[in-house]
Amino acid sequence: MHERQKIIVSGLITLLLMLTLGFFVHRDPRFAGSLTGGLLGVAAASLMLVPLLYLFVKRIPWLKRRVTPYVSMRTFLTVHIYAGVLAPILGVLHTGHKFQSPIGIALTLMMLVVAVSGYLGRYLLGQLSTDIRKMKADRERLLTAHRALAQEMGDHSDAALTLRRNSSLLGRAASFFVARDEQGLMQLPSRAIRISESISDLDLAIRTHSTAKNAFARWLVCHILVAVVLYALLFIHVWSAWYFGIRWLP
Repeated sequence: MHERQKIIVSGLITLLLMLTLGFFVHRDPRFAGSLTGGLLGVAAASLMLVPLLYLFVKRIPWLKRRVTPYVSMRTFLTVHIYAGVLAPILGVLHTGHKFQSPIGIALTLMMLVVAVSGYLGRYLLGQLSTDIRKMKADRERLLTAHRALAQEMGDHSDAALTLRRNSSLLGRAASFFVARDEQGLMQLPSRAIRISESISDLDLAIRTHSTAKNAFARWLVCHILVAVVLYALLFIHVWSAWYFGIRWLP
């Protein structure tokens, strides 16, 4: 289900970006004030309020206790995600690609930032965490194998000597010229070297992924702050549209 949701949301984000880029090929200055454009705007504004349900239920303990027995937080999160992506799509359609008003431009920009930041935080950060867990599990398996191999090599002093000799590049090159009957002895050191190199590679990958994860650690704070700006701009936009009148009303 999670993978299916990721594919659907990725497609919607792609659609959102493509619709936004439609500004370069299509502009309708009067569409936003038309009946169709107005209905799209109302639908977009209404959908923008839906994600607040997840925020309120999650942050208000008494509300969470009363609601979650009937509706799970996962359901609220799913609604939050889909509404948070569909609302900007309808919002961009509502504009008719008329980006002239400073408030309209800022509102459109904030919609895109909120949608994209939410997508990155939800799926990219989650993927990084999953990758780190998998790599740590692989590292533990390799460490277990390395300890078992070290114990086995402890019973063969010649194998330990071969390992020290093959730890350098020159030693590895010389190992190709040893007698065939020594090749069996070299299997243990060679395995130990390969496992050690694999552990080293995993350590580097884990550090790299952890650095990237830490860089995204503050994404939720940024996501919420941008959302606050979005709702403020949305209120101003709706108020100004109501105050100055809607052209399709008589």
